[in-house]
Amino acid sequence: MDYFVLKKEDLAANSHIPIVTLGDAGEVFYEMALDMINHIKANNEAGKETVFICPVGPVGQYPIFVRLVNEQKVSLKKVWFFNMDEYLTDEDTYIDIDHRLSFRGFMNRTVYNQILPELVMPPEQRVFPDPANPAALDEKLAALGGAQVCYGGIGITGHLAFNEPETVPASEFAQRPTRILDISAETRAVNSIGDLGGAVAAMPRRCITIGMKSILAAKELRLYCFRDWHRAVVRQAGYGEISASFPVTLAQNHPDARITITRNVAEAAY
Repeated sequence: MDYFVLKKEDLAANSHIPIVTLGDAGEVFYEMALDMINHIKANNEAGKETVFICPVGPVGQYPIFVRLVNEQKVSLKKVWFFNMDEYLTDEDTYIDIDHRLSFRGFMNRTVYNQILPELVMPPEQRVFPDPANPAALDEKLAALGGAQVCYGGIGITGHLAFNEPETVPASEFAQRPTRILDISAETRAVNSIGDLGGAVAAMPRRCITIGMKSILAAKELRLYCFRDWHRAVVRQAGYGEISASFPVTLAQNHPDARITITRNVAEAAY
């Protein structure tokens, strides 16, 4: 797999997904927040709704986004946030919203509760996939004409949202809807390092995730990577064979996908 040792100056040259290299993580997060703001302002001026698929990971963009919204008085009244995923209990219900891992709790604390009340979108426009009715998210998203932009990161197994690798044809995987599924051992281990001090045993084993169908249907797909291990992930995303065994490779067929990375991620994997 020669692409793992691609030098930073060669990384973007022949990638099947455009790769943009910036400076440090703060610059990447600012770029992401500004992209969100610019889309919203343009749609507001045109009297249109804004529909985003949003992650909780990366998260560094949200404090910047909140500050820009409040400072520039950007109305979110016509904005829809469709969050990608959420952890579940072993009984396939939401983990408690007050749990430190809850994505719903994170969005409330870090985003919605921090935006001026006269600017923030109403609760019905803050959509999470529902384990009691997984199809509802896809149906609502389709009724709005799909996402204008899907923002996200890339997981250690190449997963987008919690779309873990499968041994099925890529064309079949690309049609996966919002659904409940197991989280891979690799993902649980990596997430435990950042979120629970390495306590893998305490990590949830189940989740609900938006499917590849809605992600790939977004008009723009914008992915952001800043961790050391993203060096290999980004290279496989752009140069690896398109396969459900490394889900982000399916973005090679997207008409408007882009990966934005730090200068550190641009360094060769080994």
